[in-house]
Amino acid sequence: MIVKLLSGDMPRSTVLAIILGVILFALAFAPFIFPGVRSVDTAARICVFILLVASYDLMLGYGGIVSFAHTMFFGMGAYGVALACTHMERGFGALIVGAGSGAVLAAIIAFLIGLFSLRVRAIFFAMITLAVASAVAVLVSQLSALTGGEDGLNYKIPRALTAAFRFGKETFGGEIAGVKTNGKLLNYYVVFFGSFFLFLMLLRIVNSPFGRVLQAIRENDFRAESVGYRVVNYRTAATCISAAVAALAGSLYAIWLRYVGPDTVLSFDIMVDILLMVVIGGMGTMYGAVIGATLLVVAQNYLQGLMGAASDAVSGIPLLPDLLDADRWLLWLGILFILSVYFFPTGVVGRLRSGK
Repeated sequence: MIVKLLSGDMPRSTVLAIILGVILFALAFAPFIFPGVRSVDTAARICVFILLVASYDLMLGYGGIVSFAHTMFFGMGAYGVALACTHMERGFGALIVGAGSGAVLAAIIAFLIGLFSLRVRAIFFAMITLAVASAVAVLVSQLSALTGGEDGLNYKIPRALTAAFRFGKETFGGEIAGVKTNGKLLNYYVVFFGSFFLFLMLLRIVNSPFGRVLQAIRENDFRAESVGYRVVNYRTAATCISAAVAALAGSLYAIWLRYVGPDTVLSFDIMVDILLMVVIGGMGTMYGAVIGATLLVVAQNYLQGLMGAASDAVSGIPLLPDLLDADRWLLWLGILFILSVYFFPTGVVGRLRSGK
């Protein structure tokens, strides 16, 4: 059953299997294990970024396609939900229309970019995607009447997904293990299960014959072309699938946040985070997205606080309080990234699977 669920792509490492199991368990029961607004918000972000990074790894890790436009697709899904919720009647129909429209638009844009750009070498394709993504970000900022400009958009989602909605009072007494059974709990599980099933879909794709051809193209595109595979067609298809899934990740993010803006979903900082997560977790493996996203999102949310506590704990020791000052958390995050690349050149997953 588990083998089929994972499309035959088993962790192939006891330590990796345990880590993935712990992450899955923690995310599945996050509202009950880590009650609190910040911790649940962190878990929801991890779910979204696992999906986003996995979709990017389909292009980079499996197809060898370097793109800097992934946040553009992510933003299309987010803005699709935001605009649908703003201009349509409040309800789940708006969410479906917005998410579907964002995914379709992202796939179309990816198809057009791929059709005209994937014939060139990787670095030129990367520059083209960066230019298109930058142009879209500027356009979104300028179309303030439609997108809210730099201020972004606030919108209403179905009441069943908000904290004002209560369910299960008669059955559960309004609480489960001390956690209120309200719409925010439902919202979290929409994000969790949406990310989970889309991740399994990506896992199935990369372990299908299509995924094997992508890996062959990544290793040697000239040889793949010589045996009859249309390299451009496969790369374009991978780009479209990746873009559509990234847009759906953006839709889930928009449903959770109930706000979208250029800095939230279109910032190049998000693209940098995606690249870091892929490198930390390991390229060419979906499980790398799980570990990379979890590590980086947790570090971004809690490293500063931990450093502040450590600085207070060593206040009587010279130099250490200044080195561990909470304002220097980005410095230490950079050092941790350098160390992870040095000790795990193939990523955490690659290192654990090799056993070295």
